[in-house]
Amino acid sequence: MEYRELGKTGLKVSRLCFGSLGLGPLQGNLPVAEGARLIRLALQKGVNFIDTAEYYRNYRYIREALAGFTGEVHLASKSYASTGAEMEASLKYALRELGVDRLSLFLLHEQESAHTLKGHRGALEQLVKAKTKGIIQAVGVSTHYVAGVRAAALTPEIDVIHPLINIAGIGIVDGTREEMLEAIAFARQMGKGIYGMKALAGGHLHRQAEKALRWAFDLDLLDSVAVGMKSTAEVEANIALVNKEVRAARLLAEAAGRQKRLLVEEWCQGCGACVARCPSKALVISGGRATVDPTKCVLCGYCGPVCPEFALKII
Repeated sequence: MEYRELGKTGLKVSRLCFGSLGLGPLQGNLPVAEGARLIRLALQKGVNFIDTAEYYRNYRYIREALAGFTGEVHLASKSYASTGAEMEASLKYALRELGVDRLSLFLLHEQESAHTLKGHRGALEQLVKAKTKGIIQAVGVSTHYVAGVRAAALTPEIDVIHPLINIAGIGIVDGTREEMLEAIAFARQMGKGIYGMKALAGGHLHRQAEKALRWAFDLDLLDSVAVGMKSTAEVEANIALVNKEVRAARLLAEAAGRQKRLLVEEWCQGCGACVARCPSKALVISGGRATVDPTKCVLCGYCGPVCPEFALKII
């Protein structure tokens, strides 16, 4: 397994980051023991970087996976907190639920621009305090926006940026793939660590998984790439790819499976809560119910928990 320093943080992370979103209730809803087994398998094969978030509701999977594991593991979590008090609570919750006394990285979740960062200033300052106290080692932001990357690059307190980037540019809200790459390059020049997300566009690129993942891992702009894994086959295929094993193409083809999609059930009431929540601007209300633009949807599942009628799910 290849390891790289995450910007100037001093964190030496595996090129492959275990994206844990797919394990929990927003997507795969795997039994905790099964999700923990998959994480542990990845750790045993050299992955030392796990990405999660408070919103994912999957801390218990990671806690169980880490039980008794003695190797070095870097945990990255995120919160939508905007005030200092909210962020302090999020940090305490993460430490308690993950069963650790410190975190390698904590991020402001889904930042869009300089304006958004300004609105989360209290939370950012709390993260800086936590870093000073040794509770976290680095401060970051996640974003689907070119403007979010550029704003974070110009913010001295931010050490790491977690941007959406894939070969097709699917899910980038305010620009093209090339514009996102230019923003990432600028952030690198400003000394930020970068680890990418949605290399497979939430599953849209599953039929060209090898090409899409190789493209992402070949980007020297990225210190690591977070990839969602929900089966033994996916763990083994992604690790084989990163390790440049001959069998990688075959394993990826076998793990590809079927195309996922966001289903809007017929009982949708058209309240618009999902539209407001969608980070990719892929949902609109039409004809009195939610409809999805599959060319924008990255299948994150963030819309499901806010639906009062439980009418949205990834299948």
